[in-house]
Amino acid sequence: MPPAPGPLSGLRVVEISSFVAAPLGGMTLAQLGADVIRVDPRGGAADRHRWPLADTGTSIYWAGLNKGKRSVVADLRSDAGRQVVRDLVAAFPAGSGVVLTNSAGRDWLSHEKLSEVCPDLIHVLIEGRSDGSSAVDYTVNAESGFPLATGDGDRPVNHVLPAWDISCGLYAALAVSSAARERERTGQGTGVRLALADIALAMAGNLGFLGEAELNGTSREPIGNHIYGTFGRDFRCSDGGRFMVVALTGRHWRDLVSLTGMSEAVSALEGALGANFSAEAERYEYREALAGLFQRWFDSRTSEQARAALAGTSLLWAPYRSFAATVDALRSPGGANPLMSTLDQPGIGPHLAPGSPMRFGGAYESAEAAPILGQHTAQVLADELGMSAERIAALRTESAVQQADDL
Repeated sequence: MPPAPGPLSGLRVVEISSFVAAPLGGMTLAQLGADVIRVDPRGGAADRHRWPLADTGTSIYWAGLNKGKRSVVADLRSDAGRQVVRDLVAAFPAGSGVVLTNSAGRDWLSHEKLSEVCPDLIHVLIEGRSDGSSAVDYTVNAESGFPLATGDGDRPVNHVLPAWDISCGLYAALAVSSAARERERTGQGTGVRLALADIALAMAGNLGFLGEAELNGTSREPIGNHIYGTFGRDFRCSDGGRFMVVALTGRHWRDLVSLTGMSEAVSALEGALGANFSAEAERYEYREALAGLFQRWFDSRTSEQARAALAGTSLLWAPYRSFAATVDALRSPGGANPLMSTLDQPGIGPHLAPGSPMRFGGAYESAEAAPILGQHTAQVLADELGMSAERIAALRTESAVQQADDL
């Protein structure tokens, strides 16, 4: 039985994109039921061979961000190739058309130009900065303030997770969903601009980092793996394993003190300092001294012993593990997660891949394979534009478009 139509079924999306934010936005729309056609330039976009790669040289990264889409390749520098994109947009049924791109500064791809052929078009442009200048996650992150509050203070520490790209991609999908709802109500399309730098700035403000600096005259200091304003940090066991342990509530705190057998020591420290460790702020203020006491318990236990003991408490905790260890856990008996399924991706082979983490009706949808670059060029031109086989062959001969076997 085919899967039920997703909540965004009926939306038709042309995506012209590269790297993380825009492809993630498009994939999220596809996972919600939209028909997403990714259009790449001849030979593929700049992210086609981005690491990590499979042994075949196929990008695992590219496949991961393009699941469930169709792929068309066109010469976006030629009039004929651009006309293919314009014709695809013009062919959108009323109330369905969306363009999602991070290709800024291209007049032919603008909302204004494409609205000439699709009057109710929803057009989402992802750009580096709101003034139109270039930026990427790594540069936006550097100026956001977060790397200077990360690590132990010797140097700025960039997070390995491209947080602003991810947030931007999800905001893009939200923008499309919201604009589609508005179009249903009014019949009007819209142009949306979404700047990566604005995402980082907004989050720095929403989370209080900017307000703290402005109102208190302080900048957040790097505190390693401690959690700002509460008690939580990493602890190392006798065999080298590490756990992140977090005590957010009074119950968590009491369980941590009881588990580690440090009731007397904690009370003595509390009395010596004139502190009140029932208060979250004071647990944070004296975090180093308290962590030193609890570390003694971890020092005398293996990872398995610590895991078994922690499991019997209300504490929030998790072991630190590598990506490889995560795969091993998912493959282990009893470790399967219904979000993940084995996907046989062309060029890569069978591997665990996530579907959408959004569960409508409580069930996960399995992942769909990413296309081979140019896999659907001929099919899309025939089905969506009604082109004859002869016309498609002529465009391929002119290199205005490419099918997978042309690459």
